[in-house]
Amino acid sequence: MDSTNRCGYKKQAVDMNTSDFTYKVDRFADIEVLRYLVPDFEKLTLKQKILIYYLSEAALCGRDILFDQNNQYNLWIRKTLENIYINYVGNRNCPEFLSFEEYLKRIWFSNGIHHHYSTNKIEPSFNEDYFEHLLKSINFEGDENLLKSLIFNKNLAAKRVNLEQNTDLITSSANNFYRNITQKETEDFYASITNPNDKTPISYGLNSRLEKAEDDTITEKVWKLNGEYSKAIVHIIAHLDSAMDYAENEKQKQVIQSLIEFYKSGDLKKFDEYSILWVEDTVSQVDFVNGFIETYGDPLGYKASWESIVNFRNEEATKRTHIISKNAQWFEDHSPINKEFKKETVRGVSAKVITNAMLGGDCYPATPIGINLPNANWIRQIYGSKSVTIENIMEAYNKASYGNGFAEEFYDNDQDIQAWYTYGFATDVLHTDLHECLGHGSGQLLPGVSQDALKAYGATLEEARADLFGLYYMADPIMMELNLLPNVNAYKAAYYRYLLNGLMTQSVRISIGENIEESHMRNRQLIAKYVYEKGLPEKVAELINKNGKTYLVINDYERLRQLFGDLLAEVQRIKSEGDYEAGKDLVEKYAIKINPELHKEAIERYKKLDIAPYRGFVNPVYLLKKDSNGKIIDVVPTYEEDFVEQMLRYSKYYSFL
Repeated sequence: MDSTNRCGYKKQAVDMNTSDFTYKVDRFADIEVLRYLVPDFEKLTLKQKILIYYLSEAALCGRDILFDQNNQYNLWIRKTLENIYINYVGNRNCPEFLSFEEYLKRIWFSNGIHHHYSTNKIEPSFNEDYFEHLLKSINFEGDENLLKSLIFNKNLAAKRVNLEQNTDLITSSANNFYRNITQKETEDFYASITNPNDKTPISYGLNSRLEKAEDDTITEKVWKLNGEYSKAIVHIIAHLDSAMDYAENEKQKQVIQSLIEFYKSGDLKKFDEYSILWVEDTVSQVDFVNGFIETYGDPLGYKASWESIVNFRNEEATKRTHIISKNAQWFEDHSPINKEFKKETVRGVSAKVITNAMLGGDCYPATPIGINLPNANWIRQIYGSKSVTIENIMEAYNKASYGNGFAEEFYDNDQDIQAWYTYGFATDVLHTDLHECLGHGSGQLLPGVSQDALKAYGATLEEARADLFGLYYMADPIMMELNLLPNVNAYKAAYYRYLLNGLMTQSVRISIGENIEESHMRNRQLIAKYVYEKGLPEKVAELINKNGKTYLVINDYERLRQLFGDLLAEVQRIKSEGDYEAGKDLVEKYAIKINPELHKEAIERYKKLDIAPYRGFVNPVYLLKKDSNGKIIDVVPTYEEDFVEQMLRYSKYYSFL
């Protein structure tokens, strides 16, 4: 009986006893790498398992695309460092080589030379002389000065995504979405080809790099078969084509076929056709995301990073999201936002809880815990959206965090600590459900308002809108009526955690003296700081000092909920009206600057706990079991591969660019 994957990679298939499952895999720098289980995979049909296998192979084939999107030199640097790591025969246990190994791990984790969250360039802790020594060990041929500058000169390609006000966001960002072009030229180019009266616009620029030639000609280099990234896309298409043979139904087959057609043509109208078919497929248990999807990596929000998630519906947990989506119109009608910004009819809110089976591209190794797609506003309004909560990922986070001392260090009293341990996971998944299932799909733009009107502030405000929606409704009596929370006061655990995180503890991810750059972090501080400051006259919440340590105390949870509602109404107004100046003022005032005293204190207290502020995952390895005639008789996930093994295997078998 054969037990290999397509690469010939052999691992013994084992039955995993979850009580013995080890979530923690590796720890380096500010990162901890975890495993996640794929529960109930064995209950799927053989056809579904094989479908997941081929979709997972497609998910892995786009890895190089993301590296290249993040910076044009990333692949060159990664391959050079991997060559050194594999072939170096000197002392591999000395501090310098261990520092080199850590640097390579950080590049693997961040899909390039910039930190995956802060987007600042990763600084090595070994020196140039030692690096020259390592280069000599592989007979390096190339521009050594450029390579060393990219690694050691912190001012060269300093930030992958720069969102700093009053700078050229394009020329100061080191991503590979634009070449030789300024922010104004970019905005003028897309303004010239966009029809503001088009009610079903394509996502201009989503799947291309914008370049200006020496003669000032501006062109888009489209990512498609026989175009940019073709050497990787051809493999993605091949695995998608294999997956079609195992589609659960005709609708799902059409979804896969339409995605293949988009990859072949690069036509963004085809991408919209695919997105509509994908939204409308609510029957298939197995599902996937694959392609140029999220625009957080572009400061202007045009270009999309490549990503993939392969999953299947968690039937039991999905009952929770079915309840939420079934009541979507009630939530919309009772939202605290202005009536003219509400949807009269909520369409196509499809919500489910999923079990992730494979992460790829911008979802790997660090991954979201929830997804709401597609991003095109007009598709959402007409056809609806799909919203998912990735529960096995959230459970892995929760299990790995249990008893790490965080709550005991930062919480004010035993009652709040116990509330978190009792209700923390339940409120986490519920907030994610509300954020993804309803928050992103709520409200509407006024006629003539572009979904890109808020420009560089759009991503932060959109995440704030969805978070506020979840926070506001989590405390509503309807949560108990619908049996979505186990206790009428359970929501308080989420409120406390959210405010504490936004005001103080999330700052441990940022170096002293730096601002918040990442959109989700900006969103959380914006919300926490806004409601805290607005509630100060009434002492809704207070930061108090005990024995030299700062603690959060929430005195009035009901008033806090009202403040969440007030902010939700304002953020929705800004989005609905496309009020750029108001959105800019809100983000600049509350979301970016960190309280320096709280920042320093949080870092000092966090260090004592020895907790990594960032986490990500290794994927399982799926083995094909075949009979003596080569027929697939089973697919088995295994969990033994460590982080370095996985990175090197992916670079060996899935490196196409």
